[in-house]
Amino acid sequence: MKERLDLTKIPKHIAIIMDGNGRWAKKKGAMRIFGHRHAIQAVKDAIEGADNLGVKYLTLFSFSTENWSRPQDEVKALMELLVKTIIDEISLMMKNNVRLISIGDVESLPRSAQEKLEEAKRQTETNTGITVLLALSYSGRWEIAQATKHIAQKISEGKLKPEDITQQTVADHLNTAGIPDPELMIRTSGEYRISNFLLWQLAYTELYFTPVLWPDFRMEHLYAAVEDYQKRERRFGKTGEQVKS
Repeated sequence: MKERLDLTKIPKHIAIIMDGNGRWAKKKGAMRIFGHRHAIQAVKDAIEGADNLGVKYLTLFSFSTENWSRPQDEVKALMELLVKTIIDEISLMMKNNVRLISIGDVESLPRSAQEKLEEAKRQTETNTGITVLLALSYSGRWEIAQATKHIAQKISEGKLKPEDITQQTVADHLNTAGIPDPELMIRTSGEYRISNFLLWQLAYTELYFTPVLWPDFRMEHLYAAVEDYQKRERRFGKTGEQVKS
């Protein structure tokens, strides 16, 4: 499938809503955490596949602010799994030159998760390969609200004038400041919504929805999404004729 792709038209940034772990586990007659554990291979395949294509940034929606309302046993198990996975995967990230960063309200995570996450980010910060953004305790509305607060603070301190605020000003105060917006967003499990994910950044992103449940997602599914992306005409408000010319 990779051979069918035009490697000169690979998106620089792909974002993924990793959905369907619970339903996958239910189909197996198991608890939801069973699905989360089996999703780790899907994460590895997504990172490896994106890296093989030359993608520069891969954002993975790992845990939303809304997910805190889930049953506490599931949340606790998820946080423990997060810590274990980070510890287990640091050596592989170093071997594959992967840089790890995070977006979201990381301070709301348990202290052990924060510490392991910061350690992984510190160890990989000089890596020059694909950058993986983990969206943890994240929501688009929260991010925009935080950006607004920071801008308001600068105005109150006299460092910024309201009339000088532009779209770039807002972008510069988001968690993803300095990172290009995703050209492609993939959501698994057959759901057709963006669920408060990267609300600002997805303004002109191509959306791709697949019925595949996340634990079953593999490299070929990523390539299929990129192949579909390459068939589309990205106009950014222009006419098709303008783009072609």
